[in-house]
Amino acid sequence: QVRLDESGGGLVQAGGSLRLSCAASVDIGSFSRMAWYRQAPGKQRELVAAVDGGASTNYADSVKGRFTISRDNAKNTLYLQMDSLKPEDTAVYYCYVQRVVIGYWGQGTQVTVSS
Repeated sequence: QVRLDESGGGLVQAGGSLRLSCAASVDIGSFSRMAWYRQAPGKQRELVAAVDGGASTNYADSVKGRFTISRDNAKNTLYLQMDSLKPEDTAVYYCYVQRVVIGYWGQGTQVTVSS
């Protein structure tokens, strides 16, 4: 079983920054894909950013140039650095990891950006 512990969410003013962390209970080197998703009230969950085992990344158009996803295999942790935050970034952010065809979700962390 994989446990994912997210942290780093909170309330921030527009233009500010936050860094989300997702600590895994197992060696993340075994994951073929790691990602951050978010879900705003009344909206579907959407992909924010993803990184694969080869460190290739992809981002939603809405966050390109503002968010950076990274993984630290030594610490078994996935990060999401969020800069120039906007009110529309307000959502619950979820960590997601995939091992072969099995995916695991974190419990989510709330990010609220005030205008």
